[in-house]
Formats: sequence, C-alpha cells, structure tokens
Amino acid sequence: MWAVASPRFVLQCCMNPSNVKSSLSRIQNLSQTACKKTVIVERWWDVPLAKEGKEPRLHPRRHKIYKLVEDKKESPKEKMELILTQTVPKLGGRGDTVLVKKSVGRNKLLAQGLAVYPSQENKDMFAQELKTVELLKRSELKVAFHTSHQYSLTKEIVSRQFLRELGIVVPVHALTLPEEPITGLGEFWCDVTVNKLDTVRVPMSVVPYMNHIERHNERMRLQSLKESEADPEPDAQLDSEPKND
Repeated sequence: MWAVASPRFVLQCCMNPSNVKSSLSRIQNLSQTACKKTVIVERWWDVPLAKEGKEPRLHPRRHKIYKLVEDKKESPKEKMELILTQTVPKLGGRGDTVLVKKSVGRNKLLAQGLAVYPSQENKDMFAQELKTVELLKRSELKVAFHTSHQYSLTKEIVSRQFLRELGIVVPVHALTLPEEPITGLGEFWCDVTVNKLDTVRVPMSVVPYMNHIERHNERMRLQSLKESEADPEPDAQLDSEPKND
C-alpha cells in the first residue's frame, strides 16, 4: 500500500517497471504525515514476489488497476497533544495536557513558549511540580525561635526549617515573608513560589525553641493526651452500661 501525493504519479511509475525501484526510494523519503489532497490507493491485483536481486514483473494491464483505500481530504484533521507551561484562557492551566489544532499548537502555543511537547521528561517534571504544590497546600510550618535573643526571622532560617520539618527544599529566592519583621512568637505566613509561577501561602507558627529533651517530653505529653481522649474513663463506661432490675 502506497501513500502518494498524486494518483497520476503512481500510474506513471508503474507504466515503466525499470523506474519502480527509484520511485519507491523517492516515496520512502517523503514525510509520513499525509499532505493535503492525498489519497491512499492499492493495486487491485497483487504483484508476485520477485527473485532476490531482480525487479518485480508487472503485468502490462492488470497491475495498472488500482482501488481507492482512503481519501485524506475527507478524513478528520488530526490534533496536536501539548503540555501547557502557563495558564491559557479557554484551554487550561500550567501542567495540563491539551489537544489543539496543529496550526494553533505550532504558531501560537509552541512559538510563544506557552506549551511544550508531551515527552516523558516533561511529563515527569510537571507531575513532580504538581505533587510539590499539593504538598505545600496541605502543610503547616513550625519555626523554632530563641526567645532569649532579640533578632528577626530571616528567609535562610525558614528555608532550613522547610527542609528539616517537611523535607521540602525551598530556595531562599522562592520565599516571601511578611513585610513587617518577625521578632516574636505567633501565627504568621510565608509564600512559596514553585518554578516562578505557582505561589502557595503556607501557614507558619513561630514557637519557642526546645532542645531534644524538651521536644521528647512535649511529644510524649501530646501522645498521652491523645490516648486519654480516645479511651473514655472507666467510671464513664460503668455509667453507660444498662442496669439490671
């Protein structure tokens, strides 16, 4: 089965068997993407196999008869799959996979840097980015603060706490803190910008600094408190049992 740009070209090739090999090589060098006004035809009668090193023997009349397999002019236009790098109105947001017309994909999205091809590397990168954004949305950061010293909370300290408490690497340039300096305990926030596009506001609690012994005691206290809340007191269980008359 051949896909050629003109049926006349096929018939002309077949009328001269000596040009079949050179014509086939020219056809194979063409792009596999079907051009406009392309038709796909095949011979009505099969050509018998030729011996090794010899040209196929074509019947002077039988092998010039073709039947139409597909007319590309009537087939639906194929679309291009891309991954958006920015939010595009009526299409989607960053990391979304979209199907668009090839003209729109090539002339607008790819040309303006609004999308990339859906290679496995790009898919993995956007999947990891989305995972990081979702993790930040569910996170709360606690920053230990030395109350015995007078100083302001800096981006370097917050960046180290992200890695220590949450296991997330947040560069200093991706952090934004409140304009007023943080010099004491309380509830605050910090903005984390992922890949210079998606910004997530993370709640941040500034708590007193505790050494490892104090942290262990505090952890045990909280665990004991949770266990006592989960198990009701024995007196309450006896009161809830039905009394026999």
